[in-house]
Amino acid sequence: MRIILCGFGVVGRSLAKLFESRSDDLYARYGLKPRVVGVFDSRGAASDPSGLDLERLVASKARRGTVGAYGDDGGGDAAMRRGASDAPRGPPMIDELDADVLVETTSSSYADAEPGMSHITSAMRRGMHVVSVNKGPLALALPSLTELAAYNRVLLRFSGTVGGGTPVLDYARNGLRGERITSFAGILNGTTNYILTSMAGGGRSYAAALRDARGRGYVEADESLDLDGVDAAAKLVILANWAMGMKVTLPDVSRTGIRGVSARDIRRAASKKCAVKLVASCESSGRDLAVGPRDVALDDPVCVNGTLNAVSFTSEHSGTQTIIGKGAGGTETASSILRDLIDIRKEMSREQ
Repeated sequence: MRIILCGFGVVGRSLAKLFESRSDDLYARYGLKPRVVGVFDSRGAASDPSGLDLERLVASKARRGTVGAYGDDGGGDAAMRRGASDAPRGPPMIDELDADVLVETTSSSYADAEPGMSHITSAMRRGMHVVSVNKGPLALALPSLTELAAYNRVLLRFSGTVGGGTPVLDYARNGLRGERITSFAGILNGTTNYILTSMAGGGRSYAAALRDARGRGYVEADESLDLDGVDAAAKLVILANWAMGMKVTLPDVSRTGIRGVSARDIRRAASKKCAVKLVASCESSGRDLAVGPRDVALDDPVCVNGTLNAVSFTSEHSGTQTIIGKGAGGTETASSILRDLIDIRKEMSREQ
């Protein structure tokens, strides 16, 4: 399987390491032999139709801060010695290299979904399958992207956009196969959950809990994505479309963040044997798509602490079931990409 990798941050590097450590197992169990033929970050790119040396690629990024330094580290043929100055970058790489799958890991933008949107649409038009952990394009245009994928007869997979390594989307679609989900609600952002847990368990003020979360590296560079509920709303949109067949986008969500939550709110909730949580919820009518702080009973399965995520699905006949797990992390998210690639490999085998 020939792969173009967009972005080489924590997730991209974790995926490269996962490919290296599991290469024999992936081929033996799934017939999957990943071959990264191109990769680019914000400062450069590297490509080789025969496959890049992933260990050297990770080392080049660590030493020089860009995959564009790959060609400066010696070895290989002319294609492998390309550096930032002459390697294809961004969409040109997508247009020029022959590949089966594009893996999109660049930063999410909720203003215009770029550059991820251009990467995804360019790949689809060239007949490439797409795996994305970039939530921006999906939050703003998932119905359109689904139609584009169908038109070009390619697969669009995005397991890692909700729940990171926890298979929330897979559970919603396959774990409840044959059921009709009528509603779901849960905690979809680990950062805000950590802050609220810290306020409740440690008696910290909002400001102190936020400082602690920053110090641990839990908060996005653009803090509004976490604190104002944008990240949770994006995941809510993706889950509503995927699990319940809706056609909604980010503007359809009623959204309130946690900046207004005070120590007094935390104490009031505790007096009722509840905890304040940032909850994302959806009803089958599609009229109640919301993110906001709510009091959640301490014995509710969704009332998890720390950076955990939890989602409860209510269906017509099976009642309510909850899935809980880590919502982020480079290795965890990379594992979700690998699940999607295995799924795509199976589909490709059926077509051959």
